[in-house]
Amino acid sequence: MSTPRKPVFKLGWRPLSIWCRGEWSGLRDSGRPVYLGVDVGSVSTNLVLLDAVEPRPCIVWKAYLRTQGAPLTALKNGLELLHDAGAWEICGVGTTGSGRELAGVVLGADVVKNEITAHACAALAIDSGVSTILEIGGQDSKLIILRDGVVVDFAMNTVCAAGTGSFLDQQAFRLGVPIEDLGELALRSRNPVRIAGRCTVFAESDMVHKQQLGVDTADIVAGLCAAMVRNFLGSLAKGKELRPTVFFQGGVAANAGMRRAFEEALGQPVFVPEHYDVMGAVGIALLVREALGGKAVPTRFAGLERVLDSQVASQSYECTGCPNSCEICEVWRDGIFLASWGARCGRQGRTDQTS
Repeated sequence: MSTPRKPVFKLGWRPLSIWCRGEWSGLRDSGRPVYLGVDVGSVSTNLVLLDAVEPRPCIVWKAYLRTQGAPLTALKNGLELLHDAGAWEICGVGTTGSGRELAGVVLGADVVKNEITAHACAALAIDSGVSTILEIGGQDSKLIILRDGVVVDFAMNTVCAAGTGSFLDQQAFRLGVPIEDLGELALRSRNPVRIAGRCTVFAESDMVHKQQLGVDTADIVAGLCAAMVRNFLGSLAKGKELRPTVFFQGGVAANAGMRRAFEEALGQPVFVPEHYDVMGAVGIALLVREALGGKAVPTRFAGLERVLDSQVASQSYECTGCPNSCEICEVWRDGIFLASWGARCGRQGRTDQTS
């Protein structure tokens, strides 16, 4: 059985603020230099502060919030929690996730990177020998293959929800089981049943059928976890060698039943990092530290007070400037145009600077 190598960086040795309740028991030094990492996803928005003073990076604060279809609102709520947590000197900001461009413009990010890069960076910081990363979030899933600390291949499933956290949420609600108890329930199964996992419709229909047959709920949940793992491996891992060490990241990694199902399918240990739920934010914060740490480069961060006190709005429209018909996204702050993106031809459609 393989074990994780010695971490390159030391993560998670400070008290943390968990979830979005505003609870704080961590470091509150006035004006302490930190780097801010922000991961804006379709289901969750995560923020992490990385200490800028310690020789090795350490997390001093984190927050996990539900995006609920309103990324700007979730981002602002997270920044309010950050503001209430203490007086920080933010030396740099990075954004990642599906909403990275939007968050990057609003915050004035110094580094904007995709979530593949961010998740890989965070995993390598914990274990320099990690070779495989399994990441399952609320609406998508990712497989990242690394060799000698470099991403050499990856695959993403953004089309079907059958193997994602939102599907688990839905089935937990239908079964009347709290989502946080689903994993432990799966571990209590003695005779897992086989559930069709290629499609959400078929999986749910199969689960209902098993319930009508009187199958124990724990066996159904264990079968669901196994089905999701088969879906993940069948969709993303074909033709890929999944070598140890294997990391399991993303919100679904909280489910112990999913971890066991992956271990049984792969025939090797699967490790869940301590901060599995915010690894994207950790990774982008590390990248900011690497880009700005020890360099006389001022941050582009707009400032916490300014972001919180301003009115930020976004809108999208279809550009008619050429046959591409690109969907353009625009961001405005207090009626002033900030940025737009989405044009494949280089033209951004509108040129007016006021709303």
